[in-house]
Amino acid sequence: MWIAWIEFDLLLGDVHSLKEKRSILRPLLADLSRRTESAVAEVGAHDLHRRATVGVSVVAAEPSHAQQVLDHAERLVAEQHPEVTLLSAHRGLHSSED
Repeated sequence: MWIAWIEFDLLLGDVHSLKEKRSILRPLLADLSRRTESAVAEVGAHDLHRRATVGVSVVAAEPSHAQQVLDHAERLVAEQHPEVTLLSAHRGLHSSED
């Protein structure tokens, strides 16, 4: 079993409140979850209006499948959601036998 994750550091557009931040993040998180069939959550920068840290995790039988899912998630954030700017992405991959 392979466990993989990716963590996105995002800069949000013209956001002035946490309510506006949620209105941008909620559809993004739902889209990532639906289109990658993985677990997605805001995992950091909770109190900052214009920044967000979003995590995506996946469990797979093969490491190549896990990497494909993470690649797809990164493309979705970078190319399909112009309301956010992807500043960085950090990945991890572990086997259950590590």
